[in-house]
Amino acid sequence: MQVNGISVHVEDHGSGKPVLLLHGWPDSSYLWRNQIPFLVANSFRAIAPDQRGFGRSDRPEGVAAYSLQNAVADLVGILDALGIDAADIVAHDWGASVAWLTATAHPNRVRRLVVLSVPHPLAPYTLRQREMAWYMLFFQFEGIAEAWLQHDNWTLFREMLRGNGDIDRYISDLSRPDALKASLNWYRANLAPRLPESSRKLPPVEAPTLGIWSSNDHYLDGERMKMSGQFVKARWRYQQIDDASHWIPLDAPDRLNQLLIEWAGLKREKIGIMKIVTINGARLGYWESGRRPKSMLLVHRWACDHSTLAPLMEHFRDSFRVIA
Repeated sequence: MQVNGISVHVEDHGSGKPVLLLHGWPDSSYLWRNQIPFLVANSFRAIAPDQRGFGRSDRPEGVAAYSLQNAVADLVGILDALGIDAADIVAHDWGASVAWLTATAHPNRVRRLVVLSVPHPLAPYTLRQREMAWYMLFFQFEGIAEAWLQHDNWTLFREMLRGNGDIDRYISDLSRPDALKASLNWYRANLAPRLPESSRKLPPVEAPTLGIWSSNDHYLDGERMKMSGQFVKARWRYQQIDDASHWIPLDAPDRLNQLLIEWAGLKREKIGIMKIVTINGARLGYWESGRRPKSMLLVHRWACDHSTLAPLMEHFRDSFRVIA
């Protein structure tokens, strides 16, 4: 779709309550491949754009084109184009930065907020964060950073990612003309070294917010995510996921999906929770309802679906753990 003067590729699946999924560097909407079917299966509308400069979206020229202000305008433009007044936002990395600013600048457009890895922009810097952020300074050297990241079959890029994420896919995407430069322009537009100045002022976040950090994140300090709660006026929760790298949606998809259910209210109260399991290479969906340890299995026949079993699930859920 045409948004804010550029063409933005948007994955739009399902119907119902809208959930906007925002990726960061060096991803695309493909990052959310484990969340989109889960949300759709639970009768929600999953909307995942390729942010400007990434994936199948346009790569406008110039560093200034990648300011967070432009990215926020893209997000608002997507909601406007889809006729959505407000949405839940789930965001990772640079997507989380966009989500934080959207929640402060356009509070009426954000119902609930789930931010992964990246803290509130006003969270105080720690010494550990300054040490971890060496690559952000390295990325400022236009031309030099691009050359070193691609050198010797992307050796430095591979080392930086430590075997995490979709490395081969990233390299394929970033090998397209000007794609790597466009992705690094996010850092140049928003994190360029500046002289000391007075702290910025931002309105408090009014949306209930869940901040998630992973213990094996080598780029961002979880202490800053913990401190982000002081900038949230509404309900706040910090959640740490152990044994996951920076790429939480890929390393801990089931845990993340469960947190979305618990926090963002992505739940059909009268029937239960839709879950997905892989058996013999096939992904199967099923509803689970009830809390008792004794289980009741309901199986539908051909030409029926879960809605046919909904009344039975509702009837038995107080006395049985129902699986359909």
